[in-house]
Amino acid sequence: MKLTWLDITALVLVIVGGLNWGLAVFNFNLVNQLLGGVPTLETIVYGVVGVAAIYVAMLVPKLSKG
Repeated sequence: MKLTWLDITALVLVIVGGLNWGLAVFNFNLVNQLLGGVPTLETIVYGVVGVAAIYVAMLVPKLSKG
């Protein structure tokens, strides 16, 4: 199965989101650091990552078929 650019983008966003959550253990917010603490941009990024997670969840059956 060949992944589309949307599939790859969603997977990358989910990985970045997971890394951000992992870094939260050390009280480090990667999104905040990258965006300079602009709350509106952070909210948008978190929303996009959330949508990407839903997309990847729907992509799992497609990935498991090979």
